[in-house]
Amino acid sequence: MLDANLKGQLGTYLERVTQAIELRASLDDSAKAQELRIVLEEIAGLSDKITLVSSAASDGRVPSFAIARTGSDIAVRFAGIPLGHEFTSLVLALLQVGGHPPKLDDAVIEQIRNLPGNYYFETYFSLSCQNCPDVVQALNAMSVINPRIHHVAIDGALFQQEVQDREILSVPAVFLDGKLFHQGRAGVEELLALLDTGDDTRKVEALNAQAEFDVLVVGGGPAGAAAAVYAARKGIRTGVVAERFGGQVLDTMAIENYISVLETEGPKFSVALEQHVKAYEVDIMNLQRAAKLVPGKSIQIELANGATLKSKTVILSTGARWRHINVPGEDEYRNRGVAYCPHCDGPLFKGKRVAVIGGGNSGVEAAIDLAGIVGHVTLIEFGDELRADDVLQRKLRSLSNVDVHVSAQTTEIHGDGKRVTSLSYKNRQDGTVHQIDLEGIFIQIGLVPNTEWLQGVIELSPHGEIVVDARGQTSVPGVFAAGDATTVPYKQIIIAAGDGAKAALSAFDYLIRSSVTDEMAA
Repeated sequence: MLDANLKGQLGTYLERVTQAIELRASLDDSAKAQELRIVLEEIAGLSDKITLVSSAASDGRVPSFAIARTGSDIAVRFAGIPLGHEFTSLVLALLQVGGHPPKLDDAVIEQIRNLPGNYYFETYFSLSCQNCPDVVQALNAMSVINPRIHHVAIDGALFQQEVQDREILSVPAVFLDGKLFHQGRAGVEELLALLDTGDDTRKVEALNAQAEFDVLVVGGGPAGAAAAVYAARKGIRTGVVAERFGGQVLDTMAIENYISVLETEGPKFSVALEQHVKAYEVDIMNLQRAAKLVPGKSIQIELANGATLKSKTVILSTGARWRHINVPGEDEYRNRGVAYCPHCDGPLFKGKRVAVIGGGNSGVEAAIDLAGIVGHVTLIEFGDELRADDVLQRKLRSLSNVDVHVSAQTTEIHGDGKRVTSLSYKNRQDGTVHQIDLEGIFIQIGLVPNTEWLQGVIELSPHGEIVVDARGQTSVPGVFAAGDATTVPYKQIIIAAGDGAKAALSAFDYLIRSSVTDEMAA
């Protein structure tokens, strides 16, 4: 099951294991169980500190296995075969249970250890989901640090009856003590914030105590990361406040056009961004949403939790989010059939009928990918023709299980109160209304800038983008902007990073000129 390259890499990693561990396998005679047996035998054969033993599954899930530290109650569990995007989760679990410490701040580790009570987590993932490993790895690490936290990661495609019984239509889906706890991407800090609500007051006090920054970057995507690096390299006090570091890149599957990086994935690229920023003296304040900007000589950024940060200059790089179609049923059935990430949620609709709304590159690519998983795809495009590249259109039309409707306006999403059952659209040429029976809808109609909180303070375009000049300056002195939230054309990662660097250099120039003006006035 593991090719020679993977075995070589894994063998090198397993040299870091310092404590004996057991792979406690719960298997039967099924084909998947035999595949898992082979994988576990190959792993055990790579280290003399790893032993494979048979064990009955405490939760009844077969095939599954636990990675347990011998002579202790430290263990993590996988139900399924964690390859694909979850192979890294498997490697980290082996290392951490085997004594290699998780890469977390001391304060975070202490917070995990001090969580009161016992917790039983179940995370449903799909092997093609690039968002799932963060959740799986976070909960695995937490369970190693605090043995009162128990975690099992479950391949939803393998345990489809559970997925249906729990009405899971979006991954990652995390259950705590049998009840839905969280859906979507999350790291250790996000999950801790949901568990340890008493920590909010301490965080607000710590944020309010921050000294004034020279440059405060709002947003942690490519633009924000580049701005922080360029500002910090000037030797000035730099901070980054972000709702989630990495931004929209975290939801990007493949990146193949960032010059000098032949190919990578969004989550990996995001980790690299954060590591680069942390190489400098930058204060990163993650999981904080900006709520208000107050102009002045000392610019204030008020956060949603009530804290206030002050800075001499601000760089806005809040990025964008998935655009919604805003029809009846979309909000009601989000994560219950309405989805925005075909890579994450596509496997949950295996053999079923789905629709893709949007005929640009992202929509057509989604339809092509889904056609290999689901039973049938209907692509719906508002315009009179598809807008995707010609090569993608040719591939799409070659697929036998795909229908394409252009000049089609989605009017309503229907459901039975629990999940999506159909979709209605209007033919814009003759006005007729049609209804399609289906079980999933993937919306791929572009992005909308995260700028609502700036209305009335910063000049925005009719599309809600921050208006900037060639230097990244906004309509407010000392406030600059970069990336997908601005009026700069061509929303690309490489352009956002370049604009972030430019905004930082402009902010530094503004600081120099402001200091000279202040000295002359004195």
